Amino acid sequence: MLTSTDDEVRKPPCEEEIRAQLQRIVTSTEFPNVGRGAAFLSYIVEESLAGNANRIKGYSIALEVFKRDVSFTQDDPVVRIQAGRLRRVLERYYLTAGRTDPIRIDIPKGGYAPVFTWSAPPSPELDHEQTEPAHWATRYLPPNQEWWSPGWRTVSGIAAAAFILFGGAYWVSTLPSVAPATETTVIGPDVPTIVIAPFADLGEGPQAKLYTLGLTEELLTTLPRFKEIRVFGRETSNSLTPDADIRQVRDQVGARYLLSGGVRVSGDHMRVTARLVDTDNGAILWSQNYDNRLGSRDLFAIQADVAGQVATAVAQPYGIVAQADASRPPPDDLGAYECTLNFYAYRAELSPERHALVRDCLESSVARYPTYATAWAMLSIVYLDEGRFQFNPVAAAVSPLERALQTARQAVQVEPGNTRALQALMNALFFTRQPEEAIRVGERALAINPNDTELMGEFGALLNLAGQWQRGADLLDNAIALNPGGGGFYRGSRALASAMLGDHQRAVREIRQADLQKFPIFHLVAAMIFAEAGMEADARRAGELFVRMRPAFMPNVVEEMKQRNMRPDDQARFLAAMRKAGMPVPATAEPVPGATSEASEIGAP
Repeated sequence: MLTSTDDEVRKPPCEEEIRAQLQRIVTSTEFPNVGRGAAFLSYIVEESLAGNANRIKGYSIALEVFKRDVSFTQDDPVVRIQAGRLRRVLERYYLTAGRTDPIRIDIPKGGYAPVFTWSAPPSPELDHEQTEPAHWATRYLPPNQEWWSPGWRTVSGIAAAAFILFGGAYWVSTLPSVAPATETTVIGPDVPTIVIAPFADLGEGPQAKLYTLGLTEELLTTLPRFKEIRVFGRETSNSLTPDADIRQVRDQVGARYLLSGGVRVSGDHMRVTARLVDTDNGAILWSQNYDNRLGSRDLFAIQADVAGQVATAVAQPYGIVAQADASRPPPDDLGAYECTLNFYAYRAELSPERHALVRDCLESSVARYPTYATAWAMLSIVYLDEGRFQFNPVAAAVSPLERALQTARQAVQVEPGNTRALQALMNALFFTRQPEEAIRVGERALAINPNDTELMGEFGALLNLAGQWQRGADLLDNAIALNPGGGGFYRGSRALASAMLGDHQRAVREIRQADLQKFPIFHLVAAMIFAEAGMEADARRAGELFVRMRPAFMPNVVEEMKQRNMRPDDQARFLAAMRKAGMPVPATAEPVPGATSEASEIGAP
């Protein structure tokens, strides 16, 4: 069992120690001496130590570090791109030269203010006079900034609260950093691995960007269908730039092959250029140009062809020529096509405002094109969010969860082999209290598309809730290995699985890496993990935060767990952990078998 005695009494690092750590990093051979990475890191560290953390914004960084003029706007992505690269450099540094350093400097996603963390046991030369206990992560925070404040907490993993404990991993997340694979998430050396960089927009006119986004998205959906290769997931892909550096892809992502290219639109003509590069030596193994007249059907034909060519090139050394099982093309309507792309933007934001727009758009699309399976699947997820989160509820004879189930069934009826349709049906079945059938559908989807990280992560979370903790953990490990950019997204659920499997050390490590302070359920899971690990002070702090954020949960805790299909023995463990964490569990609360009521708020954070 772990204890938190040392962490609780140790004072955060002082300014002198932080500056010494900064010097170690920027002078290390593992910190690239290119670009403005050192200036970027030094600027945000010094501003934070000066008490200006709340004023560290993209605008100030652009002016002070990248020497942009006062006309700088967010349309210039330089700060976001360089911040992502700096996060990845720091992650690699602490896996190599900095693995024994006493202090960590990290930049949580969602902002640019750094946090400072003890990463080694206390030593006489680093210890200070002991005062009051520190936060459970032992982070140094700038003056006047509470540890739960939005100024530094990470906002990653768009529905990570539901993913962590109560099912329903979402399909995309906000721009994450790429974390190298760990010893628990290693992809076999005999399986070719490929990452897709976002295709470059080389076109003219308002539709050029739409075609570029669509091509990248289709490749991310189509390529994982080929069992001969492993494809890194969407979040990892989105963390790259169209001109991604080969060394970054090799050393930080860990992919053997890089697929990149561009889309040029001129009038009614479109040319797609694609190339496959060996990241070991930078050699271009395959390249191809595709010319076509514009039209969304032609666009998808091109995408399927590109995917088939790439899969063939990668799999050929193993004697297998992969054949594409191309998905049904979308309607010949750019409005309907763009609607599906907007769905991903909604999932990244998860706001009621965008939810209403996407729901209306998808309802219009399926009304005009009833054979568009992907749109039906996305609409099912939007209906789930209406019911679980009470986003824009509408008066109807059928509940949102039942509408989600009906819509998912329609998607599967239209296209039985569509992975997104099966994923939507799996969710809808689980959330309407049919976990056994949901698992059967999940197994079917996984057999069709075994390399889809979104499906793996979500299915793993549902298997956890069904009590299949080891199977769920294995799927989550695979999802993390193939999509390290979505680490925060998957690690919360993996942390819970570790705790339920008795690996408390890993559970603590994973829940801290997930770091999803925004979501209430994160704190409930953290309280359970810390309580079972013997870290009672940390458990109490997490439990108090959860109760503050979800005050109506505890009086109905048994019903809440029952509605989420939790097994009685798992309910008992949670009740015991919550009591140990000092949470106000009713004295009469006892585990009960799951009910079959469909009117639940399953998965809501």
